[in-house]
Amino acid sequence: MDAAGYTTLGRQSGLMREMQIVANNIANLSTTGFRREGMVFAEHIARMDEEPSLSMAHGTGRVVDLSQAGLTLTGASFDFAIQGDGFFMVETAQGNRLTRAGSFTPDAAGELVNGDGQRLLDAGGAPVFVPPDAGPVGMAEDGTLSAGGVPIAQVGLWLPADPLSMRHQSGTLFEADALEPAPGAKVFQGFLEESNVNPVSEIARMIEVQRAYELGQKFLDAEDGRARSVIETLGR
Repeated sequence: MDAAGYTTLGRQSGLMREMQIVANNIANLSTTGFRREGMVFAEHIARMDEEPSLSMAHGTGRVVDLSQAGLTLTGASFDFAIQGDGFFMVETAQGNRLTRAGSFTPDAAGELVNGDGQRLLDAGGAPVFVPPDAGPVGMAEDGTLSAGGVPIAQVGLWLPADPLSMRHQSGTLFEADALEPAPGAKVFQGFLEESNVNPVSEIARMIEVQRAYELGQKFLDAEDGRARSVIETLGR
């Protein structure tokens, strides 16, 4: 295969990965606290001795869109939504993870857990515990959780020290190398944050990627036909 074929194959591989990311974004249009992702393409240029330089597209980097999404009123005591920059921290089997999905319920031990049974952590990294029959539960904007008017915990609100270090683990969970408190974030009780995926822009992007992939495939088919024709001609 010549340089043009290798260049096109590299581009096709990146477009396929981007299509998978866009499809995942669209599938999570209604997922609470979901953060859309995008593909980052890099260009690698190889200098040739007697030929023009060769440029290869490499699309493997993923970037997380941290923009604020809308808030939906639920009225539930243990539904929390963050406005501003910040994440909740939950405890998983693979370690602590960040999330914007704020739907929690007390388990049998009185600890707040999400739908997967992962415990919500306070500012000190300990599980948030709500005493049974402690009275009405309230949440202040700074993350102070109270029961019967008595403060019982300070829900942790965190930010990655380097936003580019965030790695999507699964669903609405993220991992980052280093964390720092998010002092500007506010927590609202009885609300959930929606997905920040814009369906119109994602569908438009899917169409663009699909068309670009089809053009690349047509080029590869044409190159294959050209190579076969040359071989047949020289073999006569």
